[in-house]
Amino acid sequence: MSAKDDELKPLAQRVSVLGGFIAGGIAACGAVTFTNPIELIKIRMQLEGELSASAGPKIYKNPFQAGALILRTEGISGLQQGLLCGYIYQIGLNGCRIGLYEPSRYHLTKWLAPSQFNEDASKIPQNLMVNVLSGIVSGSAGAIIANPLFLIKTRMQSFNKAKANTASSVGQQTYYKGVFDGLRSIYSTKGIKGLFQGTDAAILRTGAGSAAQLPVYNLTKNYLLDHNLMKDGTIGLHFVSSSMAGLGVAIVMNPWDVVLTRLYNQKGDLYKGPVDCFAKTIRAEGPMALYKGFWAQLFRIGPHSILTLMFMEQSMKLVYLVEKKVRF
Repeated sequence: MSAKDDELKPLAQRVSVLGGFIAGGIAACGAVTFTNPIELIKIRMQLEGELSASAGPKIYKNPFQAGALILRTEGISGLQQGLLCGYIYQIGLNGCRIGLYEPSRYHLTKWLAPSQFNEDASKIPQNLMVNVLSGIVSGSAGAIIANPLFLIKTRMQSFNKAKANTASSVGQQTYYKGVFDGLRSIYSTKGIKGLFQGTDAAILRTGAGSAAQLPVYNLTKNYLLDHNLMKDGTIGLHFVSSSMAGLGVAIVMNPWDVVLTRLYNQKGDLYKGPVDCFAKTIRAEGPMALYKGFWAQLFRIGPHSILTLMFMEQSMKLVYLVEKKVRF
């Protein structure tokens, strides 16, 4: 294919797999800087009343009240617990989820929809089934690679730094001095297997979210472009597409996110696995327990999706320019 034909391809298809991984990691780190406090609030809300049949007075009533309480009792550092761990986690997770999405779509289209595939075409055709499977493949790869960091981040964010205010503690409390202390502590007691605790639930959660995020983003973006509702390359187009993607992810992913949070945070054998956690949660707290922290989830995933996908457009441009200079 000539250089001129290559320029007709979408930007994500013009960068290398490594370039896509780097661009995805940069974009996600930019986003998590702003959304880490909301992630922490979501985790606390998901752990509150764990396996308790009695409702009782809530510690965290809504995301705004929860944020104010944590800020008042634990300070700004309390709201930003696990940020460094979050950066490393996002590089692994979204580096794979975004960086491997287009290569997965290329090969899956070639294998599953050969009649639609054309090696010399400027664009890989949009196929909903292929897009969903590509999201699952890329998201699951990221979930496996990043699992140890997600595990540590969850425990760090559930830990209440306000020692004098244990009344606002939820779930089982585990203290780590930092990322590497967490890795050392888990490895010394449970080995490699301990670092990958909850991987099966992480795959379900991330696979569900990835199956919704990029397909909904691309579907919305292409619809707006095809109907001349917005111009290509504009911030408005990326904002609307990202907003719809965030809503889709929040709805699909929240039940699996609650299960994953509880599996990660357990110290013993409270849950045997994701199915057991799913069943015990519904039996003890009712079906709506799977949507605990939904508004915090929406407030997190919405801005996170918007910022990640908007940053992705810019980081892809940067990586493409760097790779172009290196090639030529």
